[in-house]
Amino acid sequence: MFFKGKTVFITGASRGIGKAIALKLAADGAQVVIASKSVEENPKLGGTIYSVAKEVAEAGGGALPVQCDIRFEYQVENAVAKTIEVFGGIDILINNASAISLTTIEKTEPRRFDLMHDINVRGTFFVSKACIPYLKKGINPHILNLSPPVNMQPKWFGAHLAYTLSKYNMSMIAMGLAEELKKYKIAANALWPKTTIATAAVQNLLGGDTLIQMSRTPAIVADAAYYILSRSSETCTGNCFIDEEVLTEEGVTGFDKYSVLPGGKLYTDLFL
Repeated sequence: MFFKGKTVFITGASRGIGKAIALKLAADGAQVVIASKSVEENPKLGGTIYSVAKEVAEAGGGALPVQCDIRFEYQVENAVAKTIEVFGGIDILINNASAISLTTIEKTEPRRFDLMHDINVRGTFFVSKACIPYLKKGINPHILNLSPPVNMQPKWFGAHLAYTLSKYNMSMIAMGLAEELKKYKIAANALWPKTTIATAAVQNLLGGDTLIQMSRTPAIVADAAYYILSRSSETCTGNCFIDEEVLTEEGVTGFDKYSVLPGGKLYTDLFL
């Protein structure tokens, strides 16, 4: 159990990919901080910090649910302080929390632009800043951002510029941190799925049931994250990983088990 006793701070862990990573690492004995906004369940989204904490405990991990909106520094500082109080340190940070709006410039409202950049960019930046002093003392410390490889081809910008800017910024933060924190042997990487993932965002904002049936489950991203975080923080840093490629490198075959509809057609992720 490689992660037994290690403390993992995950933003946006009340559902979807963040929750899947939390449960995967909890099953290996990790102590998981569920840092998210949701304390009351939204029927369209599902999950709260408390429901996930219960599942984390049942999976065999330690659980600390902390209400935290990463747009506000004081809430981030409070969440980190509670983590240190309860678990004594931080070994891994997963910057998963994100906002999405796939709109063209003309249809992007200032509030949506601000929301994506406040959460995806500013939030990721300052959560990382708050955790770094403790990651410096961590065991095989890692930062992992859920964001895509940066591709400067115009087609990735034309359809939804505001969202693309915010997600590419998350990846650039990972690259910057990898270089800045190299001397402390703190790894920083980005991870992105090859296909769409069956999450509330895909269900509600992108393609409904049709796209869900063409997606994989969050488990594939969680399994890829597990392998990345198991690697040496001294050498595995500064990468933009794709989940399927990580699993292939680890000798995993038979990706059909991750499909919502086994054997069905898969929809390639919008950044790939």
